Amino acid sequence: MKKQEIKKLNIEDIKSPRDIKDLSTKELEYLAVSIREFLIEKVSKTGGHLASNLGAVELTLGLHYIFDSPKDKIIWDVGHQSYIHKILTGRAGEFDRLRMTGGLSGFPKRQESPHDIYDTGHSSTSIAAALGMASARDLTKDEDKGEIIAVIGDGSMTGGPAFEALNNVAHCKSKVIIILNDNGMSISKNIGGLSEHLGKLRTSTGYLKTKEKVKDALNKVPVVGEGMKNILANTKDNIKYMMISGGVFFEELGLTYLGPYDGNNMKDVLAGLSQAKASDKSVIVHTITKKGKGFIPAEKDPDKFHGVGSFDPETGKVKSSGGKTYSELFGENLCSLAREDSGITAITAAMCDATGLGGMREEFPKRVFDVGIAEAYGVIFAAGQAISGLHPFVAIYSSFLQRAYDELLEDICLQKLPVTFAIDRAGVVGADGETHHGVFDLSYLIPMPNMTVMAPCTGKMLGEMLDYASNKDTPCAIRYPRGEAYENADIPAFNGENIRLCEGRDVDILSLGNMLPHALEAKELLSKDGIAAGIVLVSLIKDGEKESMTGDDYLFDKEKSPKVLVTLEDNISHGGFGEYFLEILSSEDSLGDRRVINVAWPDKFIEQGSVGDLFRKYEMDGEGIYKRIREVL
Repeated sequence: MKKQEIKKLNIEDIKSPRDIKDLSTKELEYLAVSIREFLIEKVSKTGGHLASNLGAVELTLGLHYIFDSPKDKIIWDVGHQSYIHKILTGRAGEFDRLRMTGGLSGFPKRQESPHDIYDTGHSSTSIAAALGMASARDLTKDEDKGEIIAVIGDGSMTGGPAFEALNNVAHCKSKVIIILNDNGMSISKNIGGLSEHLGKLRTSTGYLKTKEKVKDALNKVPVVGEGMKNILANTKDNIKYMMISGGVFFEELGLTYLGPYDGNNMKDVLAGLSQAKASDKSVIVHTITKKGKGFIPAEKDPDKFHGVGSFDPETGKVKSSGGKTYSELFGENLCSLAREDSGITAITAAMCDATGLGGMREEFPKRVFDVGIAEAYGVIFAAGQAISGLHPFVAIYSSFLQRAYDELLEDICLQKLPVTFAIDRAGVVGADGETHHGVFDLSYLIPMPNMTVMAPCTGKMLGEMLDYASNKDTPCAIRYPRGEAYENADIPAFNGENIRLCEGRDVDILSLGNMLPHALEAKELLSKDGIAAGIVLVSLIKDGEKESMTGDDYLFDKEKSPKVLVTLEDNISHGGFGEYFLEILSSEDSLGDRRVINVAWPDKFIEQGSVGDLFRKYEMDGEGIYKRIREVL
C-alpha cells in the first residue's frame, strides 16, 4: 500500500487561513512543529511573549481550520497569544520586526488586519466583547452570520469583567463560543477558587466519553411513557453533574460545557471545536494546554518566558544588561522593611515575580498576597488590611492600575488609608505598545485628595521613598519605570522634599523621576551655547497631607527664578505635572511674564518601539529638550 505523502507548508507562504483548510490532521501536526520552531527562532531575536504562544499552537490551528476568519470572528483575550493567529493570516514575513518601531504588533490590532477583530492588551474583556458582537449580529439579521469566538485563558477568567460577562450569557440569548485555554498560569501561577475548580476538571476522567456511552445505552432502552423519559433525562443530568466535578458552574450560567480536551492534541482540538460549531447554544470548550510547549526552557520556567527579551534559542539563556532593575530593588527594599515591621504586607495581581516580590514571598509567605488578575479587588483587599492596622504595599503595573481607578479614589483616598502603591512600568515601556505604556497615572493620581505622589530618579532613591512611605499613615503612590535602575552618586538622599541640584540664570528645568538623565544631557548641551540651566529634582510631585501645593514646594522663587521654566515628565501632557505646576503658579499670581514649557507625551496613544526611539521621536530626550529650550530662548 502506497504511503500517503505529507504536505509540508512553508510558513512564510501562508497568506490566509484558507491555505491550511485542505491539510490532514497529520499535516496539521507537522505544521505545529514548524510553527514552534519559527516562533523560537524569531522571538529569540526580537523578544516577546513566547511561552503563551507555544502552548496555543494546536488550538490556533484548530480554530482557523474549523472556522472561517474573518467571517467567524475570533477575539483573543489579552492578545499576547495571537502570534500563531498572525502567522496563519499572512503576517509571518513581518516577524523579523515583531514589536519594533513601525513593525508587527505583539497584540491584535484592527488596523493591522481584518482578521484582528478586537484590539486587546489587558485581560478579561473577550467574553463581554463577544456577547456584544453576537447581539449586534442577531439584531441586524445579517444573512452572512458568522460565529463569535472568545479565546480566554492565562488567568484572565479570574478578572471581574469575565465573571460579569459569564453572568450575562444566558440573559443575552445570542450564541457565543468561549474557548477556555487553560494552562494553569497567568504570568505567575494562577490562584483562587476558579483556578482550583479548573484543576479538578483537568484531572477528571473524560466527561464527554462517559456522556456518549450513557447516551448510547439510554437510546437502546424502550421508553414507556413520559415518566420514564423524565427519569432517563434526569439520570443523564445527574451523571453529567457528577462526572464534570463542578463543571456545572458553567452549565448553570447558560453555557454547554465541552471538555476538558487536550489542547495540545490536534485530534482532540478538532473534535471539541467541531462540536462547538455544531451547537445552536452558547458553549464553553475547555482545553488543557502546556505553557511553553515544545521548548524545554519555557516549559520549565514559563514565568521567565512569558514576556522575554532576546535569548539563546539553543540554551534558553536570556541576555541580560547586568544591572538591577527597579522591580528587583523594590522587592529587596520592601523585604528589608518587612523584617523590621511585622505590619507590612505586599499585594500583587498575578505578577508576584515580575514586580520583584518573589524573595519576600519566600521569606514571608503569609504576608504576600497574590489576588490574581483582579486589580480592583486587590485595592479593596488592601483597604481592608489597612483599616485593620496593617500597612499594605500594592505592586501593580501602571497601565493595569487603571483598572482600579474607582477603588483607588473611593476605598483608599476617601478613607485616607495607609496604603502604598508601588507603580511599576510607569512611563513608556517600549515594545508592548499602547496598551502597556504607563503614561496616564500622574493624570489620574494627582487629582485624588489625600494621595501623596512620588517618583524616584535612582534605584537608591526608590528605597528611600519606600522607607518614607512606610512611616506615613496616609495613601502614597511611588511610580518608577521599567528596566535597569539609574544611579547617580551626586543625588542627595530623599527626605520628603524636592531637591535643587544646581542654580540656573536663564532657565530652570523641573525634572520628574526618570527624566533626570535627559535633563542633565540638555543642561550640558545648553552650557555649550552659553545658556545656564538650573535643575530641580521633583521627587515629591504631590503631598497628600497638604491642602494645596505651592511654588515653594518646587523651589520656585517669584523674584529670582528664571523667565523660562521647563517641566519634564514621562506622562501624558493632559492632567500631568506640567499642567498642575502651571495651575499652582497661576493661582498664586506669580507666573508674570514667564514662559512654561511642558515636555511630556502628546495627547495620543503612544505606539510601540524601543524606549530610546520613542524618546527621540517625540523630542523627550536630552537633545530634544535642548532644541525646545533653544527655540524659546
